[in-house]
Amino acid sequence: MSVKKVLIFDSGVGGLSVFEQVIKQSPAAQYFYLFDNAYFPYGELQADFIVRRLKRLLSVFVETHQIDLLVIACNTASTIALPFLREHFAIPIVGVVPAIKPAALLSKNGVIGLLATPATIDRPYTAQLIKEFAADKQVLKMGSTQLVKLAELKLYGKQIRLADIAAVLAPWLSLEKVPDTIVLGCTHFPLLREEIARCFPNKVNLVDSGNAIAQRVAQLLEQTPVEQRENNHQAYFTQAFTEQQSDEFNALKRSFLSFGFSTLQCFALDD
Repeated sequence: MSVKKVLIFDSGVGGLSVFEQVIKQSPAAQYFYLFDNAYFPYGELQADFIVRRLKRLLSVFVETHQIDLLVIACNTASTIALPFLREHFAIPIVGVVPAIKPAALLSKNGVIGLLATPATIDRPYTAQLIKEFAADKQVLKMGSTQLVKLAELKLYGKQIRLADIAAVLAPWLSLEKVPDTIVLGCTHFPLLREEIARCFPNKVNLVDSGNAIAQRVAQLLEQTPVEQRENNHQAYFTQAFTEQQSDEFNALKRSFLSFGFSTLQCFALDD
């Protein structure tokens, strides 16, 4: 039987936190990772531009590599573009949304922090999740592109200062009733899980959607059994690195190798 091809897409490297969970439950698939560094970060872009960009970029990539299943491992892209993408593509698409429901079940003091990008924070879909699953909780919302950029820098081999993360979280840390559960509503944030946890004076629950996505991918792939085999996972970016960025590229390549990818190369659209 042919091995199923799964594409993990994100604006940056945050989707690696999702890939890490997905491959544990579905190790027999062949994985492709595509990140749109040409327009990173998505949290600062207009919604209509994101929809147009994703339709064009993913259409070319899916056709070129004959992808069987697409994972939108980006909260911003998922909350904005999922309905349009599902209408546009014939293959199954798995998106990621903030893990409000499990956070509401975990919280003991009734205060939940939703940490996401500004775009995800402001989406009606997010408000509906809170209304449906956490109506009896106090949900504090914080949109941050700074944490997204810090997570990227970490995988680019840069030193991350804990003080920079604490500065972002300062409005919550100074509250009389500090959140005991934090929803990591951006796939970049699990890459900073340890650093975020260290900023809180007491133990805090950090909840993300990685496991739920992995379970859904496993369900879809099980519909057509695949053979277990050694895979050649491939990673791509959309904007070439300059000579001045060679050190950053080499550090990023090492990060992707550590996640199990054998290649990291450019997939640029012809404008």
